Amino acid sequence: MARGLDVLRCFRSEPKTLGNQELARLTGLPKPTISRITFTLTELGYLRYHAESGKYSPGHAALALGFGLLAGLAIRDLAKADMTALATQTGGAVALGAFDGDAMVYVEAMHGSPALYLRLPVGYRASLDTAMGRAYLAALAPAAREALMASPSAPGEQVVQEALRDYERHGCCFAIGQWQSGINAAAVAFPALTGEGVFVLSCGGPAELLPPALLHDQVAPALVRVAARLSGK
Repeated sequence: MARGLDVLRCFRSEPKTLGNQELARLTGLPKPTISRITFTLTELGYLRYHAESGKYSPGHAALALGFGLLAGLAIRDLAKADMTALATQTGGAVALGAFDGDAMVYVEAMHGSPALYLRLPVGYRASLDTAMGRAYLAALAPAAREALMASPSAPGEQVVQEALRDYERHGCCFAIGQWQSGINAAAVAFPALTGEGVFVLSCGGPAELLPPALLHDQVAPALVRVAARLSGK
């Protein structure tokens, strides 16, 4: 089962299709083992085989697993009203995410304006140098943060120190054009009052819509207030 899940996790990002040789490289498993796993996962509907390329993509059964998780997240439902209000107020994109192995994965997303050219969906994986990733790192206990910093996906020490300074000063972390040129964002981490773990709430958008002063003076305090409600404080 563990090996099968390792194979499925290889389809989290581009490319959308993978062959047995690529899966063997990504997982470190022998190719004969990968062949047996992909055959079984295809039979069960978790993978689809594309005869023209000899590669695989996620099947509908894998989609059902994801929707089952989302449907069971109580904090997602509790956050929707506040997320919608903040997206409408700022015109930006408001996302709720959780840490998954080496990145932050969106479990909910609201978009305040149809004009936003960057509309990241539920399931999007945000790297740890984004505002969301920085907030998660800053909120970790020192020992847990140090352990995570040893992983290949961790950002540089400078990013972490900036995140800690922002968190100390504002209760939020920021990415001002660092993740993607022209995109600014703020984020805050909080333990869910539902007991479902630590989540991060972020708000971001084009620099002309969310300049640094607006993020610091208005968006960050709003995020902190919402996070306090969602953590039951």
